[in-house]
Amino acid sequence: MKFTSPDERMITSLRSLWKEAFGDTDEYIDIFFDTAFSPDRCRCAVDGESVAAALYLLDASYSGKRIAYIYAVATAEAYRGRGICRRLMEDAEEYMKRRGYVGAILVPGSPELFRMYEKMGYVTCSRINEFTVSASGSADICPREVSTDEYAQLRRELLPPGGVIEEDESLLLLGRTTKLYTSEGILFASHGEGDTLTVPELLGDAGKAKDIVSALGYKKGFFRTPGEGKAFAMYKGFTDDEMPTYFGIAFDL
Repeated sequence: MKFTSPDERMITSLRSLWKEAFGDTDEYIDIFFDTAFSPDRCRCAVDGESVAAALYLLDASYSGKRIAYIYAVATAEAYRGRGICRRLMEDAEEYMKRRGYVGAILVPGSPELFRMYEKMGYVTCSRINEFTVSASGSADICPREVSTDEYAQLRRELLPPGGVIEEDESLLLLGRTTKLYTSEGILFASHGEGDTLTVPELLGDAGKAKDIVSALGYKKGFFRTPGEGKAFAMYKGFTDDEMPTYFGIAFDL
């Protein structure tokens, strides 16, 4: 088993592995590879001509420190149960250290994965509140759609202390998969399906959630905000024990 960054010939295999592991649409996979993929931010476990496992790194920072968001960790079904994921994570950690990252953050998708990553040295660092609301019936706000550049600027202003800054490829991907809005004292990304609005991150006054749903013409909305509720992200520092306290853009909804 070889651990390496991919070359152009491996892209088809990476896409197939992603489809097998996560079941995402071809449209989403296309968007990710168009906006957020770079060979030097991907590590693979390769067995001969086969990609056995892969993960992706998205640049981020907090308190002026460069960290990586580890995204879409996947092992091909035929290679599961052999400890390859752990070895790939160990390889990625050494790779990140060589490239100047001081830590890594990730978002486990299940309680079992929280336990798995805890054994690898990751500690829960960020909690969020999740809630569903119905439209207020009348909207007291008028959301204005913004560019990724304006969203980045406003997000820095509204992030809670210790919040992770996610820009560059993360915002390019976010801008292709959601619409970005601001209004009085709030900033949010959202996408809708049917009568439901999904807001993977709302910064600012969470009390305006019902107004957001009404203003955008939906009946109900699912929201995530900074808070003390659900364990959300885990962090492992490579140089010290200081951890970020909020992580919000996760691409899991």
